[in-house]
Amino acid sequence: MTTLVANHTEPLPLVLDWDGTVTERDTLHMAIERFGDLEVFHGLEDELGRALTLDEVIAAEMATIRAPREDVVGFLLEHVRVRPGFRELVAEHDPLIVSAGFHELIDPVLRREGIEVRLVANHVHAAPEGWRATFPEGPICPVCSERCCGASGISACRCARLPAGGPALRGTSRGSTCASAVPATSFRQRPCRTARWR
Repeated sequence: MTTLVANHTEPLPLVLDWDGTVTERDTLHMAIERFGDLEVFHGLEDELGRALTLDEVIAAEMATIRAPREDVVGFLLEHVRVRPGFRELVAEHDPLIVSAGFHELIDPVLRREGIEVRLVANHVHAAPEGWRATFPEGPICPVCSERCCGASGISACRCARLPAGGPALRGTSRGSTCASAVPATSFRQRPCRTARWR
């Protein structure tokens, strides 16, 4: 991968989105397609950024899943594909993964791949009456409607959890939009099955 530099004498810290960037497909969408309610999903996506925040949309979508956690994780382990070259990218650049998804669904995929990487994500509790998502406490960001984690220095949504020093961000999700205002360099791409890191 080409070193990311923009008016810097040192390489920029690299921050990556998980769904559709590290993975070939959005894993939350995959879980909802298989175990949740697609009608609710499509209805909520239309309200994203208008009547509902990203946290509210994700929480409502996950609440339509009632399957046991092991069933959902097993399905994702069977079907989720990590983009070729990710292991080498982690070894060379030590990226930070910042995701609106959940440790409970991301961590098993990383273990399957045998990859240890820094990860900032939310949490979800599997319950038979509907999965319950939990998010960091903090005010709503006026830029992207995500919730601030309350960290010092930067006060907008997941930007607050980005490393200091003007990181380079690569992502595909709506959650990458606000964070893209913080790094000196940002890369947003359409999800693409044929994308490669190099």
